[in-house]
Amino acid sequence: MEKILEGRKVTKYFGALKAVDSVDFYVNKGEILGLIGPNGAGKTTLLDLINGMHPLSEGKIYYKNKDITHYKPYQIAELGIARTFQIVKPFPGMTVKENVLVGALFGKQKKGISMQNAIKKVDEVLKLTGLYSKRDFEVEGITIPDRKRLELTRALAMDPEVLLLDEVMAGLNPKEIEDVITLIHKINREMEITILVIEHVMKAIMEISHRIMVLHHGKKIADDSPQKVVNDPRVIEAYLGERYAKKRVKNDAK
Repeated sequence: MEKILEGRKVTKYFGALKAVDSVDFYVNKGEILGLIGPNGAGKTTLLDLINGMHPLSEGKIYYKNKDITHYKPYQIAELGIARTFQIVKPFPGMTVKENVLVGALFGKQKKGISMQNAIKKVDEVLKLTGLYSKRDFEVEGITIPDRKRLELTRALAMDPEVLLLDEVMAGLNPKEIEDVITLIHKINREMEITILVIEHVMKAIMEISHRIMVLHHGKKIADDSPQKVVNDPRVIEAYLGERYAKKRVKNDAK
């Protein structure tokens, strides 16, 4: 399969702390890659490195075989990589539609897009994500689940080929989670967008991911199919502790 995004020996120090430790990763075109790990594993930091929020300490990142290691966030967005953030921060004092319009005007198509076409794109993605009926609402007046959906909508308006999602289901109820799972499948299949997604809701990550990569203390400890990853003793130990992992392995061997 064709690799659309790749990292080689990706490393990030914050002082003496090695938040991401020599991680090799790749995302195939058209794939949904799940990224999991305990709190503090380096997941969000890895997304920050991919989209240029932080400079790498060591290593390289490639997009379509192009070295983007030293690119700024706006340059990476223009190439076709968009992301959402774990803590949603809509632009205050603006409507839902105006927030999404920012994405359309500063994304991949920004150099040649007219205001008319940008607004058309905004309406398309608002309908896709179910926010069209709230397009004229002030962002201060919408719920947290809708703000999360707005974050995703704004990223989609940037017309990405790769979408980086950081816990878009955190804090949602079961029905809202199911709706987001359906939406992510739709984005991947119908819009043909490659997705790298961080998520702590294990049911969701198991259901949407073609492959799962696991980080622990900044290191990659697993990278395989969802079923193999969830039964990997190293992953079980990272989440539940060494004693439980050994007990699980012993029981499986019986």
